[in-house]
Amino acid sequence: MNRSVRIGLYAAAGIVVVVLLAVFVATYVMLQPERFTSLLQSRARAAGLELTLANPASPTLWPKPALELEGVTVRASGADTPLLVASRGKLVLPWHTLMGGETRISRLEVEGARIDLDTLSGYLDTLPSRPSTAGAVLPAVDAGFRIERGTLLRGNELLLSDVDIDAGRLANGLPFALALAASTADGTAYSLELETTPSLSGGVLTLGGVELGLSSKPSFAATLRGDATWRGGADVGASLSGRVTRETGAPYAMVLNITPANQQDPLYVALRLDGDNDRTDIRIPPIGFTEWWSGIQAGGPPTLPPVLGTIEAKTLDTGDVHVKGLRIRATPPAPAATASTASAP
Repeated sequence: MNRSVRIGLYAAAGIVVVVLLAVFVATYVMLQPERFTSLLQSRARAAGLELTLANPASPTLWPKPALELEGVTVRASGADTPLLVASRGKLVLPWHTLMGGETRISRLEVEGARIDLDTLSGYLDTLPSRPSTAGAVLPAVDAGFRIERGTLLRGNELLLSDVDIDAGRLANGLPFALALAASTADGTAYSLELETTPSLSGGVLTLGGVELGLSSKPSFAATLRGDATWRGGADVGASLSGRVTRETGAPYAMVLNITPANQQDPLYVALRLDGDNDRTDIRIPPIGFTEWWSGIQAGGPPTLPPVLGTIEAKTLDTGDVHVKGLRIRATPPAPAATASTASAP
């Protein structure tokens, strides 16, 4: 290789190094990591949370402008135990931020997050409660978010693993999508998908065009479509219908209705399943059921769950048990008799 060729190669390599260095400096200057890190931390503080990073954020342009985060920790203000710890994170930014546009985060991605349920519940308990007469609200979420390979714990107890959540921007009048997948402690995998268009007007939140899917393949898969409304407090209503397919049996036609609480009755969830050999038509009060389950978990005396309706099956096979003509009917308890206070003649 002659001397002129070597000089040309050195010059080309030098130009490449200068260009790469210029791109790095320009990326750092235009993205200004401190600006977006401060934005994220200020939003956390507004929600009563503290966000810290193990290392300063580093900018990148490929495949989209973003800031790479390492060692993400989120805890309630003044708390010692973090409610979320993640190995890595990413703030995805709009392209117009490179031109000095609005400081805005379009997407937040978190990888390897560990969430402590007890700490999270404690934080939620510190939030101010809303009056029961207040109308519905729709918390605006400007940026979509993604959690990959997450873990849900209660202390040292594993509740869910392989948690994957992908949600888009939540805003009034815009389509919203949510996908969630996780595995329970015994390894059973579940997935949930939701698509709807939320609309808030006059204190009434309407979820139009709801498409809901829940599955644990290959065991079962359920799809429901309909609408839902929330007017605040326990004033919730919904009407959904669809189909449930099973690996070991015929499919079900499914109807799910939610009736709001009134002066006589609590909030009820009504579920109807119609199959070739069995039929279920029950009503469950979610608040009462939660209280019943909490009492059982606390070691209280065993009682029947607050479920109303009927369950019918021509045949039922569970392991070595084979039952024909099964029928279960749950009715409201009879009101207690009141003793008369009138004096005897």
